[in-house]
Amino acid sequence: MTKITILPLKKQLLFVGLVTLTFFNSCDSDEASNIPLVNVNFQYNINLPAYLPLQTIGGSVEVFGGSRGIILYRASQTEIKAFDRHCTFEPSNTCGLVSADPNRITGTDNCCGSSFLLTSGGVSQPPAAVPLKEYTSIFNDPILTVTN
Repeated sequence: MTKITILPLKKQLLFVGLVTLTFFNSCDSDEASNIPLVNVNFQYNINLPAYLPLQTIGGSVEVFGGSRGIILYRASQTEIKAFDRHCTFEPSNTCGLVSADPNRITGTDNCCGSSFLLTSGGVSQPPAAVPLKEYTSIFNDPILTVTN
């Protein structure tokens, strides 16, 4: 006959907590977690000449900041998106840098060939499988605030 041992409640809770912590840590082990965390806190006046492309939907500009720069993309009359230019495919590769394409819809990393939708940051062409890192952007015309 097999003897069944029941753990005290404190040990059961500790076990469940450790299993849960392990599960959530394993879910965060994708390539995007390898993009360096850097402080982002900028304001842009889109009426200045350097940011004129942001005055029309589909316009974009590349600015300093983030891990390898930031793409600002005018998604609608009321929304401007901000994505880190650091490619999520093999993020340790120093070559990986996403630039906005002339089609005004995607950004491409010329090193690995991955493409990303500038409307969402999602992958539009592999080998990348993880979307671009997006920063919080608050647009209060004409001022755009980008933070993380």
